[in-house]
Amino acid sequence: MTTAFTAEELQLWTVLEIRDELRKRKLPVGGNKAVLISRLVNNLPVDVLLKPDSTEEACRQRLMKNGTQESQNPVSNGNGHTSHENKISLSEIRKQEREARANIVLHRQPITTLWYSLCELAIIAQKEKENMLKHRKTCSSIFLITLLVALSYVLEGPHQEFFSPLVKQILWCSWWVWLGILSSVGFGTGLHTFLIYLGPHIAKVTLAAWECQSLNFPEPPYPDDIKCPYDGSKSVVNMFTIMSKVRLEAFMWGAGTAIGELPPYFMARAAALSGTMPDNEDMEELEEILHSEKNDIFTRLKKSVPKMVERVGFFGILACASIPNPLFDLAGITCGSCLIPFWTFFGATLIGKAIIKMHIQQTFVILCFSKEYVETVLQLLGNIPYVGSYITSPFRMAVNAQKDKLHNKTTTGEAGGDNIISWIFEKVVMLMILYFLLSIVNSLAQSYAKRLDEQNHEKMDEDKEE
Repeated sequence: MTTAFTAEELQLWTVLEIRDELRKRKLPVGGNKAVLISRLVNNLPVDVLLKPDSTEEACRQRLMKNGTQESQNPVSNGNGHTSHENKISLSEIRKQEREARANIVLHRQPITTLWYSLCELAIIAQKEKENMLKHRKTCSSIFLITLLVALSYVLEGPHQEFFSPLVKQILWCSWWVWLGILSSVGFGTGLHTFLIYLGPHIAKVTLAAWECQSLNFPEPPYPDDIKCPYDGSKSVVNMFTIMSKVRLEAFMWGAGTAIGELPPYFMARAAALSGTMPDNEDMEELEEILHSEKNDIFTRLKKSVPKMVERVGFFGILACASIPNPLFDLAGITCGSCLIPFWTFFGATLIGKAIIKMHIQQTFVILCFSKEYVETVLQLLGNIPYVGSYITSPFRMAVNAQKDKLHNKTTTGEAGGDNIISWIFEKVVMLMILYFLLSIVNSLAQSYAKRLDEQNHEKMDEDKEE
């Protein structure tokens, strides 16, 4: 005999617990939490309950449910103006708090931002310490394996003939995966590692391939440095052979960007399984977009991302991931909220970013730095009235210096042009990395400010209950 539950009791259950109970009763387990509760309470037949399981409608209801509930439950923000603030919905108060937190940045509130970021770092460090203590065996195993690999790499022996190249290849791949993760995660803004690292690497290989008329660069120094083959051997050089030369680095970087898209997905999925809306600014932004009545191009593009994912599924995710798309986080949140299977989301993201998108980006870079196009660009720069010769001169000297390096030649007369271009590029890279680090500090400070806001909300709720 099955036990009867009320809807109020089932609201305290997680989605997984409700589905387990449904399986025991041999009832379907698809749909959002509201559908599952209704199915369990009413014990309705299968053919009646399959209709609400439309992916698009179920996802949209889940994404918009929180905004509807918040608008019906006015709260106070604790600043002493209760009579006025009781009329403001929780979503509006949170929007005001987000706007206030956006001002906690180094160039506006340096002392507060630094202090808040240090406090947030301390909290993160404490949490990581607790996690490590909870998983002592796993951490100890990882440490011992790492130590053994390091010792095997350092100690001399016959194993080095096989082990050393393998470790070098693993480290090389790991480096590009890490750069890809940095590009798509970042603490609020990603480090543009394609512009700083992968793009220049592809450009160097392209220039060297056309100059050397070969892709058989000697190892070592490749990939740390590029030299023309010492024996003067030639090989076929075209766009496809250059792509094959840099395909490993490009794929690993693309795979890293796909891994970096997982946090929003897991956050939204965990919230959907628990039956609550995630307390996350990206999720709140998505809710505002779905409720927004604006009709500008940027808002319509934002609205189109979750719609495409909901309606098309795997191929919608693949389409969003295959093009340069700064709004892809919204797709990850939508997939998590709609409980789209992990391998469906990650598989489409991996194929789109690591294969399709990377081949598009490779093609663009290779075309831009092919021999004919470089000469064409230099001629166009030289045709600019008055300043053309001044602009072209350092670039042409840098190109010639790079060609000489490929043939192990040094030219003192043209070293200055190469140094100027290198100096400018180094400063641009330093500025981009500095901006990335500053964004991390700002994001940490804003996260701590959000903790304080949530603590104030909890304190006010406790005062109300008393």
